[in-house]
Amino acid sequence: MFPIKPKYSPHLGESLIFFIFIIGWISYFIIGLETAPHIPILLALLLLAAYGLIRRIPFKDLEAAMIAGAKTGMGAVFLFLLIGVLISSWMISGTIPALIHAGFSLIGGTWFYAIVFAVTAIIGVSLGSSLTTTATIGVAFIGMAGAMDASMAITAGAIVSGAFFGDKMSPLSDTTNLASTIVEVDLFEHIRHISWTTIPAFVVSFLLFILLSPEQAISQNNSEAYRTALEATNLIHWTSWLPLIVLVICTVFRIPAFIALALSSFLATVLARFTSGMTWPEIWNTWFNGYTATTGFDPVNELLTKGGINSMLFTVSLVILALGFGGLLFVTGIVPVMLEAIQEKLTKVRAIVASTAATAIGVNVLIGEQYLSIMLTGETYKGIYQKAGMPNKVLSRTLEDAGTVINPLVPWSVCGVFIAEVLGVPVLTYLPFAFFCLLSPVITILFSGKSWQKAEQS
Repeated sequence: MFPIKPKYSPHLGESLIFFIFIIGWISYFIIGLETAPHIPILLALLLLAAYGLIRRIPFKDLEAAMIAGAKTGMGAVFLFLLIGVLISSWMISGTIPALIHAGFSLIGGTWFYAIVFAVTAIIGVSLGSSLTTTATIGVAFIGMAGAMDASMAITAGAIVSGAFFGDKMSPLSDTTNLASTIVEVDLFEHIRHISWTTIPAFVVSFLLFILLSPEQAISQNNSEAYRTALEATNLIHWTSWLPLIVLVICTVFRIPAFIALALSSFLATVLARFTSGMTWPEIWNTWFNGYTATTGFDPVNELLTKGGINSMLFTVSLVILALGFGGLLFVTGIVPVMLEAIQEKLTKVRAIVASTAATAIGVNVLIGEQYLSIMLTGETYKGIYQKAGMPNKVLSRTLEDAGTVINPLVPWSVCGVFIAEVLGVPVLTYLPFAFFCLLSPVITILFSGKSWQKAEQS
């Protein structure tokens, strides 16, 4: 169970009131007032701290809970900073420009959104990381969408859908490994079992993206201008593909993501020194501030001006605030009391699966962290599944269907903030088109009655 122990045990009604109020508070500020998510999260954090003090929880315990909550995201924080470096280094080495250029050459107007979804899904499975997939091929596709007058919202939805399909199905994915490990299920048995819900969600999503991709909706009049401008940057060389190849090789050999991203970034940086004409001081400045394109074609300038550690500070600050907020939710007892109440009233299979999905979604919404949604929900429901005679792989599947894929749909979540920043498309804009993410929890509940028995017999 999550290491932060509650210092107070409120009544269930009190916890529910706070739950509804906090969600309403955050939603009003982000949707109604259109403020940065930092503001309502910080105000909610201060409100929870005041509540804790009123309930006679010592401030040192509140402070320790905030620190402990933030500490759980430190691995992601360092990874985000490195991804900022990766994007800028892939820009100056020509890797991302080469991907965009190749995309313009290979992808036509027909089925554009469906192809974006399928290709992103394949790369997501290969890399095992939704965020890395979004930050690399996703950036390339979103640039192509802008150049082809395609819908940025639908394209971003297709990218997110494909990236999180890969995050679920790849044996290299950290969330896939976490979901199988937390409930003691063999990794490949877990992947085989989640295909019962993941494949139908993929097929339906693919069909929906086809329906949204009429040929006349995609204009390629400007594609030649984009290709010409990309070539004029002098960033694209045969060596531009090497950082991507290194990243794939590292992934195949299951090298930790931090090390893999670092190796690819360093290779891209060294290559850029010899191919881009930039000096070392200019390159190190790019690491922090990102790459600024100066072609004669403004759309390409906007497309390539990305990356850098500085671009990730918005994300990092929000992650720290959100996880500190999550720590306060636990130390004040609000979330633990709600989880305990859920445990006592579940007996039927479909009700158990639906409650598991609702809990995983609720943790994502309240705390904004997919790892915690998997860990907390898995630990909470493990005994319930055993008592009901349900195999653990049903639990591990539900954790992925409602935990992993929901995080990018929450505007203040770790994945949501990162993706919105990298793609330049707000979460609430692409949310209606992230079909795979929206369908996964629905399908896992609909299939809960018989799918696990069939899978047991197969």
